[in-house]
Amino acid sequence: MWTFSWVGDERLREEKRDTMSAEQFDVVIVGAGPSGLTLANILGLQGVSTLVVEERDTLIDYPRGVGLDDEALRTFQSIGLVEQVLPHTVPNQILRFFDAKRNLLAEMAPPDARFGWPKRNGFVQPMVDAELFGGLRRFDHVAVRFGHCMQTCVEAEDGVTVEFADGRPPVRARYVVGCDGGRSATRRLMGVPFDGTTSPTRWLVVDCANDPLGHPNSEVGADPARPYVSIAIAHGIRRFEFLIHPDESDEQADDPAFVRRMLASRVPYPERVDMIRHRVYTHHSRIAGSFRKGRLLLAGDAAHLMPVWQGQGYNSGIRDAVNLGWKLAAVVTGQAGDALLDTYDAERRKHARAMIDLSTMVGRVISPTNKRVAAMRDRVIHAASVVPTLKRYVLEMRFKPMPRYLQGAVHHDPTPSPNSPTGTLFIQPRVDTRDAQNVLLDDVLGSGFAVLCWSNNMRAVLGDHAFDRWKALGARFIEARPMTQLHWPGHDDGDVVVVGDRTGALKSWFDASTDSVLFLRPDRCIAGACIAQRAAEVSEALFCVLHLSPLPQKGGSGSDGSNLDGKSDSAVLHVAQPTAEPSGTVTGTA
Repeated sequence: MWTFSWVGDERLREEKRDTMSAEQFDVVIVGAGPSGLTLANILGLQGVSTLVVEERDTLIDYPRGVGLDDEALRTFQSIGLVEQVLPHTVPNQILRFFDAKRNLLAEMAPPDARFGWPKRNGFVQPMVDAELFGGLRRFDHVAVRFGHCMQTCVEAEDGVTVEFADGRPPVRARYVVGCDGGRSATRRLMGVPFDGTTSPTRWLVVDCANDPLGHPNSEVGADPARPYVSIAIAHGIRRFEFLIHPDESDEQADDPAFVRRMLASRVPYPERVDMIRHRVYTHHSRIAGSFRKGRLLLAGDAAHLMPVWQGQGYNSGIRDAVNLGWKLAAVVTGQAGDALLDTYDAERRKHARAMIDLSTMVGRVISPTNKRVAAMRDRVIHAASVVPTLKRYVLEMRFKPMPRYLQGAVHHDPTPSPNSPTGTLFIQPRVDTRDAQNVLLDDVLGSGFAVLCWSNNMRAVLGDHAFDRWKALGARFIEARPMTQLHWPGHDDGDVVVVGDRTGALKSWFDASTDSVLFLRPDRCIAGACIAQRAAEVSEALFCVLHLSPLPQKGGSGSDGSNLDGKSDSAVLHVAQPTAEPSGTVTGTA
């Protein structure tokens, strides 16, 4: 039975005596899925001692998610694993929607890569998850243990004791993050609801090796007789999905003969298809009542479930990890106060809800089986497709909700402009530095905070006090210039990196904005933006809303987790150095 306990002073003393010999970590992550593995890599890079526990004996080895977006690839870039992930992807995947007569209803082929990567990418999830898992071998302060089923979680004033089934030794942590899926044990321990709906429709999902079609095309057939999906992902794997009618049972759908009959509508020789697996799925639209309760937090499917139609379930979990990761690291290292973690729910909830609503709506548009309803839908979509602005709206996926934080770890002016960039993701064009050419901007910004201005004297703009405070927090200072001025030495500063606007994208961005100084969070969200003369006062306001420590803290936990007081020898977020011998740092104890 799952239990969750708040511990009083007397019980706390007993708990400390009982767990004196328990291993101690800064963070325990429950679940070795994509959200948990990404979060562990983020924390590992910041020197945070982390334990990932997984109740299964291995990673899941069958395809699940099939689409990566540009934000997810940008995250994998930030944790140094994008080059390992890319071989398992199909960049610039085009998705076409057809009616029952195979007339084209709509096409998604977004052309731009404003965040540095293509917006749509097919991928093989088990292979990408394996790369995320392998990345943890870089860190001697991160461990993964399989065959560990969390049973109880007891919270005290200074940490959490996690106990496991089968008599496995308990561990202690400052925080526990549940990345343990839709049936999350962590969520049940927190006692928060998981409100929403489960669709009555069911889908048969069939993954095939040696792609029987063999082309890169991906399509959705909005055929009222039986809606279907056909998606090429990577490495010769194709996914087919077929709507199961109400009079067809799960047992029927599981019959190999039924599966072959479904495949016969899409391939000429269904008996020759090399099936990896087939399963029946239902679609859920649910969100947890809270993403945080005390020292317990939720991410990924444990926090929200959505239908597959926009391929955003996987990507939303990665967004959770990158939003939560830098905040946990800042709190654990003493860089920020615990209240910073409250901004995780404030920021992620609205966007997750928007993605759930979009995915649910698209599913309703695709899957009607009433011919009159489907015909009316087709007429509306065909009429809209002749309007250039509406066609671009769909083609470029402008309907996809983008994160925009009006509350949380951001500072907005009392009367913000509707065009204010604050709370949005900053672009990532390619730039030149004085030492390198054609590099992605995030690789220059580093892994922590950054302050970026357009062609101005950064130290003079911020003032010495603000400049020194950001420097003490490990922030990087970036001055963006036209390429013509890249090597001009006028107001050079050893603490400021000068970048040349190689493509003109930075100037175009600043041309469209009245702001010229940007304060960027580690997740590349714009925490604050202003004109040059207001930089010092906006900087001061940000130290408040980000709950940042006024001065670097002394003493503390270190990456071995031996002390849980939350302070570190430096308040600077840093990139941990990979260990020389990675073997043994990621364990699979059963």
